[in-house]
Amino acid sequence: MKKRVTIPSTILSILIGVLIAMAGSDGSETYNGISLFIICASVSFVLHWIIFIPSFAFQTEHYFDLTGSISYLSAVALAFYLNPSVDPRDVLIGLLIVVWAVRLGSFLFMRVKQDGKDDRFTIMKTQFHWFLMTWTLGGLWVFLTMAAGLAAITSDTTQPFGLMAYLGLALWIFGFSIEVIADRQKRVFKKNQQKDKEFITSGLWAWSRHPNYFGEITLWIGLTLIALPVLSGWQLVTLISPVFVYILLTKISGIPLLENRGMKKWGSDPEYIDYVNRTPALILKKPK
Repeated sequence: MKKRVTIPSTILSILIGVLIAMAGSDGSETYNGISLFIICASVSFVLHWIIFIPSFAFQTEHYFDLTGSISYLSAVALAFYLNPSVDPRDVLIGLLIVVWAVRLGSFLFMRVKQDGKDDRFTIMKTQFHWFLMTWTLGGLWVFLTMAAGLAAITSDTTQPFGLMAYLGLALWIFGFSIEVIADRQKRVFKKNQQKDKEFITSGLWAWSRHPNYFGEITLWIGLTLIALPVLSGWQLVTLISPVFVYILLTKISGIPLLENRGMKKWGSDPEYIDYVNRTPALILKKPK
């Protein structure tokens, strides 16, 4: 990717992060006169930039996903450490983010270690500006994904649990379960040396071509519903969290990349074409 594209993209990512951090700071607790939301929001960018340096030096992508998980954990830990008024809603949201981050981060880290590489980074890790842009986008991804939850944890408003919180928790559990099961099914499939085809069409993958992404989007919608009752004013801008996850996974780096890769590999295979035609890309639908 050319420098004239990557540099503006990096700057735009930072600008988006700054604007949403400013909006989310409305109604936030403060630490030494600084919005706690802004302090925690900066964590994901700073950590990604720090780990980018040795990653580029050693031309490795092995710690990209792990850095993302550590960023989630660090931001949440800092929010609790500096927050003078933690309530049950904060604890629940923090716990859900931690559970998700630990599970996904360890899964992705072990996958890239076992596979030896992540094909997405083969070329970009050799180009400074492209690789830096990717790590900056990683910081933005972490921040925007948990923005609503982080805004709730750092909010100076307290509300008792209501129907929306319980509905959000149910959605989170459902989405998390779908994601975990789908990831495990695909990993087991790839380890099976006796398979007679290279693409999975069984289990949840018979219901959706990307059930793990369906679970991912669903769980962040759930967490946002838990956060919503204590958000107001400009904090409501952080409701972009699940929208961002949806757009990222369905329009930018998730489904489009995998679908294009799939068509290049198996586009001439009638069985694969049939699978694509009869199976939804995202929403779970019982196979006929």
